Amino acid sequence: MNQIHHASLSSRMSVINPFNGQLVGEVGQSSPADVEAAVARAALAQRDFRRSTPAMRRALLNALAEQIALDQDNLALIISSEMGKTIREARNEVRRAQNTLKLSGDAATFLDGEAVHCAIVEGGADKLATITYEPVGVIAAITPFNYPLNLLCHKLGPGIAAGNAVVAKPSPKAPLAAARLVELAAKAGFPEGLFQMVHGGADIAVALARSPINLLSFTGGTAGGLALKNTTGLVRCLMELGGNDPLFVFPDADLDRAVQTVIGHRFEIAGQSCAAAKKLYLHRDIEAVFLDKLVAAVNAVSFGDPAAEATDMGTVIDLAAARQVQGRVDASIAQGARLLAGGQHDDTLFQPTILADIAADAPVIAEETFGPIIAARSFSDAAAVIAEVNAGAYGLQAGVFTNDHALIKTFSRDLIVGGVMINEGPDFRAEHVPFGGVKGSGLGREGVRITIREMSETKVVID
Repeated sequence: MNQIHHASLSSRMSVINPFNGQLVGEVGQSSPADVEAAVARAALAQRDFRRSTPAMRRALLNALAEQIALDQDNLALIISSEMGKTIREARNEVRRAQNTLKLSGDAATFLDGEAVHCAIVEGGADKLATITYEPVGVIAAITPFNYPLNLLCHKLGPGIAAGNAVVAKPSPKAPLAAARLVELAAKAGFPEGLFQMVHGGADIAVALARSPINLLSFTGGTAGGLALKNTTGLVRCLMELGGNDPLFVFPDADLDRAVQTVIGHRFEIAGQSCAAAKKLYLHRDIEAVFLDKLVAAVNAVSFGDPAAEATDMGTVIDLAAARQVQGRVDASIAQGARLLAGGQHDDTLFQPTILADIAADAPVIAEETFGPIIAARSFSDAAAVIAEVNAGAYGLQAGVFTNDHALIKTFSRDLIVGGVMINEGPDFRAEHVPFGGVKGSGLGREGVRITIREMSETKVVID
């Protein structure tokens, strides 16, 4: 049975292709009453599912991964059409989603407890503490537009692996791949009510956060995350709230590899990734040669129709996003930044852009910018540039290109971020490795091995 319930839906939400403006599809607009009903059904389903075995949960997640594999071409087309990433990027997201679910199923079999002797305290010589992990109950999963399938699987997979039910609310800008995932879950044999979806904007997100859920997992902006955190009260929250991530390049680095990393990480999905390299710090000794190499590489990037196989970069999500990026570029140039490539947009297509001689407080570098903008600054002192980054509001990930072991130790120790990638960009992520940040970048971590614990309650029995 389709687990998206439409009984009281009063209107439809149109989904528009950001490249050509054509209607891609529609979803039903949920009401607060729909949210309440979905959470109630989820709680009922979870009462039985909490008694399922790890083997059963793994089989269910593997079955869903198989359904995704069977539907992979359709899913890739949906993702590309609804949010503007290239068809090649969309296929990669579908592949990663399958991997996320399979790894979640594997993690279910290693949700181990432990036994601890209590003899360290008086009267505990004959007592043994057994520590186990139980499901929290109903998880609310709120996801953004940029990875509409895989980021949902990063919440669904560990949630199901831990024995929970999930009620999801995708971004209204890109809800179709998520809606298709619910349909595939039904085909995979998910029990009725275990995985459901509601649709809408901020009001429905708040309604979901206010409902009797047991955990909220949210990926989105800082303002939205704070509003939802204030709504949930004592409900546990896992939040990935973005980043303004730096990439540092030193003279001893493989410059050609670093250039390709900058191109691949910053222009992936037109720069709309929370961990993309948004601030490029070039050591003064290699700044000029690196920028020459970078300009040549940027000029070779093919951007345009996301459905075309040859396209390297598609659109930003909508015209409002393009205009916001344009405003930041223009303001940064007005402050003295030097434009080396790009700098303009045609509707939702924003040219791959390089800005150099950026001031630390220029809008394109001072704020998290979701667009294909490389903002370069030069440096010579490692301690000073680390202090500059640490003074920012975010702390998601960072990349460092160097083979100097002392520098690697310094940056790994002193950067106040959730992850440091060596000879790699900050956008690198493996599905089973903890991912998340500090300060304004969020609460808790994703990555299936740690998330399954985050989505469980610890129980202690002493006998």
